[in-house]
Amino acid sequence: MTEPPAHSIWLRPERAGRGPTPTFDRDGIAAAGIALADAHGLPAVTMRAVAVALGAGPASLYRYVATRDELLELMIDQVYGEISYAELGSGHWLDDLLALAWQSRDVYLAHPWLLDATATRTPMGPHAVTYLEHALAALADLDVRPRTKLEAIAILNAVVSTLTRAEVTQRLAGQTTPQWQQAQAEYLTQVAMAGNHPHLATALTGQPPEDEDSPESLFDRVLTRVLTGLLQPDDIGATSVHGRAEAEPPAASPGSSAAS
Repeated sequence: MTEPPAHSIWLRPERAGRGPTPTFDRDGIAAAGIALADAHGLPAVTMRAVAVALGAGPASLYRYVATRDELLELMIDQVYGEISYAELGSGHWLDDLLALAWQSRDVYLAHPWLLDATATRTPMGPHAVTYLEHALAALADLDVRPRTKLEAIAILNAVVSTLTRAEVTQRLAGQTTPQWQQAQAEYLTQVAMAGNHPHLATALTGQPPEDEDSPESLFDRVLTRVLTGLLQPDDIGATSVHGRAEAEPPAASPGSSAAS
C-alpha cells in the first residue's frame, strides 16, 4: 500500500527518485522568495510572484511546495542559515546564549519580514534545529532540568523578537531609542499626574536621570536579566507555585515564543 505523503515539507524528499531532473530546487525557490520579501515585504511573496521571479509558470511551483506556508518555511530556514556559531564555545553559558541572541537580532534586522513570518509559526527546518542544538550545547553543563533549558531558550527567542520588532518599528518611525523612551516617559508622567494611577506615580517619582539608552545596551541588559533569572538551579521535583504539574516545554527554535 502506498504511504500517504508526509505533511511536513522537511519529511518529504526534495525530489523523487525517478523522473526528469527538476528545473528548480528548494534553495532557489527560497532565495527568490527572500529577495521579494526583502525588497517589498512579506505580502509581496505569493506563489505567482515567486514563479514569475524564477521565469516559470504560476502552477509550476506546486511541484516543489504544496502551499505558500511551505514556501515561507523554506525562506525562514534559509535565512536562519545566516546565523554563525563561530563565537560560541566561550566556556560560559550566558556569553554563548547572548552570542546566539545577537546573531538572531542581526538576521531579523537584515530581513525584517522574518518578524511577521515567525509570529504565527514555529520554525522547525534543519537550520532551526541546528540553532536549538547549539543553544542546548551552551547549557549542557548547567545544573537545571532539560525542560527548564527548553523553556529558557523559547523565552529568549521571544524576547529577542520583541525587542527587535520595537527597534524596527522605531526606525520606520524615524526615532532613536532615546527619543522613543522620552515620548513614552512624557505620556506616562502626564497619566500619573492625573492621580488615578498611584502605583505608576510611585514608580516614576524620584527616578534618577539615566544615560541615553541605545538599542544595543537595552538588548544586552534585558536579555542578561531574563536569562540569569530563568536559568537558576532548580529542584528536580518542584511543581509550579500553584501546586499544579508543569506543562510540557514549548518549542525553542529561533523565532518561536514561549506560547508556541
